[in-house]
Amino acid sequence: MIELAENRYGKSRVRLMKVTRGPGGNNLCEWTVQVLLTGDFDSAHYDGDNSKILPTDTMKNTVYFVARNSSATAMEDYAKELVDFLLGRNPQVSAVSVAVAGAMWKRLIVDGKPHPTSFMRGSGELQTTTVSRAQAGAFRIDSGFENLVVLKTTDSAFEGYIKDELTTLKETSDRIFCTAVSAEWRYTSASLDFDATRKSLRETMIAAFAEHKSKSVQETLYAMGNGALECVAEVDRIDLTMPNKHCLLVDLSRFGQDNPNEIFVPTDEPAGHIEARVRRKA
Repeated sequence: MIELAENRYGKSRVRLMKVTRGPGGNNLCEWTVQVLLTGDFDSAHYDGDNSKILPTDTMKNTVYFVARNSSATAMEDYAKELVDFLLGRNPQVSAVSVAVAGAMWKRLIVDGKPHPTSFMRGSGELQTTTVSRAQAGAFRIDSGFENLVVLKTTDSAFEGYIKDELTTLKETSDRIFCTAVSAEWRYTSASLDFDATRKSLRETMIAAFAEHKSKSVQETLYAMGNGALECVAEVDRIDLTMPNKHCLLVDLSRFGQDNPNEIFVPTDEPAGHIEARVRRKA
């Protein structure tokens, strides 16, 4: 016998920019939103009966409607409002998941001061959250960031690894360490100052990367995750992905020059790929 198993549907890549205007200046958010609904949609799959289907175009419009009425500044709080709105109006929906990815904008500096109404696009880093809730259930909130590119020019080594007949990599006690960090952590509370907490976590991990005397990407990854959990009690785990964006020392001897660890060629293909979950012990 064949039957329908897990299923959900929704709207993705909904682009939203919101300007919050105030007497002292404006605040700017640019978010890309995804909405996914789980529920009683068997009749749509089996019989083509759409009577329980909320159109995905309506979900798109809902993203803007809720944003207009929202006073939330944190993407997590906005996502919670959007989840509640959709659950409250759709009894056929058993659960809603809202994912938000935010672009980095920062104020222009004019005459040494942040400009109140003008901004510049920052790096390719994205701030992220996924907020989920079932009917009559509690929120589950997973937040993080993607593509935080960081580099240190020293205090990074890689030695003592396995060597066999296929090994060509030379040991080094001093190398460039470049990576694009992606992190996702799970909150144990749905009532936090999410922006301040995110800032603390991000700054803690950046400081750990900068100050850690690294013997491997794995060791630095753990130091960053450990620091994040020690910093914020309301996070119970963090997943980190840190591809090794290699900077290869150029051999200048054929040109009669030395290279005292100064001239490199950056390359990110192929890349080492390191990922791990750091969590509190049960």
